[in-house]
Amino acid sequence: MEANRTNTVEEEANCSIPKGGPIYISNLISPLTSVPEFQNSVLRLLQELEAELDSPQLAESEDICVDNLKILKEEELVEMALKEAFKEDEHVENASEGLENGSNSGYHTRSRKEHAVENASTSVEPSNGCPGNDLDGAATDRKNGSKKQKRRRMTDRHIEDTYIKKVDELAKIKQKQDEDKATAKLHALNAISKISEGSIPSSDKIERMKSLRFTSSSGKAKSADVREHIPVLYPETILCVEVYHNIRKWSKVQEFLVLGRQTLTELKDKICCLTDQVMQKAGRYDPSGYFLIEDIFFNDLRDPCAVDYSEPIFDWLRNSPDDAMKKWESIITGELQQKQRSVLGSVTPSRLPHFKAADMHKTQFCDFRFQLGARYLYCHQGDCKHTIVIRDMRSIHPDDVQNRAAYPIMIFQLKPRVQKCSVCKITRASKVTLDDKWARENPCYFCDYCYSLLHSKDESPLYGEFSVFDYLHE
Repeated sequence: MEANRTNTVEEEANCSIPKGGPIYISNLISPLTSVPEFQNSVLRLLQELEAELDSPQLAESEDICVDNLKILKEEELVEMALKEAFKEDEHVENASEGLENGSNSGYHTRSRKEHAVENASTSVEPSNGCPGNDLDGAATDRKNGSKKQKRRRMTDRHIEDTYIKKVDELAKIKQKQDEDKATAKLHALNAISKISEGSIPSSDKIERMKSLRFTSSSGKAKSADVREHIPVLYPETILCVEVYHNIRKWSKVQEFLVLGRQTLTELKDKICCLTDQVMQKAGRYDPSGYFLIEDIFFNDLRDPCAVDYSEPIFDWLRNSPDDAMKKWESIITGELQQKQRSVLGSVTPSRLPHFKAADMHKTQFCDFRFQLGARYLYCHQGDCKHTIVIRDMRSIHPDDVQNRAAYPIMIFQLKPRVQKCSVCKITRASKVTLDDKWARENPCYFCDYCYSLLHSKDESPLYGEFSVFDYLHE
């Protein structure tokens, strides 16, 4: 018994989340996968399903009634029970009417025979003037009335028994549904507890499970934005890619639907960052950048003036392996576990991954392996870093946009926060000042008109003991 119990506990511990999602849990990361592996798995599942549907065993098996799998509400169960009870009630009433008609006809036949016998007897025997015939008729009527009452009582009792039986069946169905619901809730709670104990790292704030909405591209791409039409090649896969803020790391700023055969540069050109706009306005825009996905640096070297950002990192890895090892351990274990390792020692030393470099414009999403839900890095403009998450991957369907030129499709854009002029409180601010002695706030926001009124006269500045910058948005 103990061995069986141990085996049962181990099987429950190793069971996975039941399918029925999609369910998204933060910090839950899938194993390493790729677009070709996903397409092959989908194709294999479809082939197995077709083989199962075409199997002779399924053809010979009995048909499955969908009504048996349907979860009925209490009102539907009561209505079904009443309909069946009324049907049986009508059947019983029809049967009782038939019995009554038959008994009445038998009674009339017997009464005619008895009447004939009585007439014959009266013709043989002379009457003495006694009222015997009247008494016999009254007794016969009372006997017939008592028989009718008995039949009615039997019919009422049968109907009552039928209703009681239906109510018992309804109670059993309701009890069975309550047990199924309780079992399903218990199974779900067990699965969640196992995931929270084993898969999700412990933290002070445990986020709730939330449903992952279906990411569809229908209606997202406007025809005016896309000038050409390039048909999508099948089979094709759609990836949902999220981009997070460079400072507020928890804030998602954009979300895209990308095709598996698209290059990484097509996604990079769609990412909108305030740093790009500031550097472009200042005339110091840098076209360089890279994606760090798993152990590969994908560098953007399309522009002749672009710089390989990964080269200094490779030099540091070659020249300072000890520092690189400490940095890598702090990244993968965290600061607290790093301090515990320094005190207790490390049993299994970690190893640095073998980093590689590749060209971004020559790499498609189907050319490398990744983990769904893992955090990857996007770096541009020198040191502006964003977190990139490949959240979902699915096959394309007819409701999606069938024009390859429309992808990547932006399905989410964080609305930028814009400050108004601190003076007029009406116009959108275009400049911001720091350490301005005549400003009421620090920093203080101005529109062009208010700034010129307070800081210049005849196009010459009134004073210069402050710093002024162009303001776009936050």
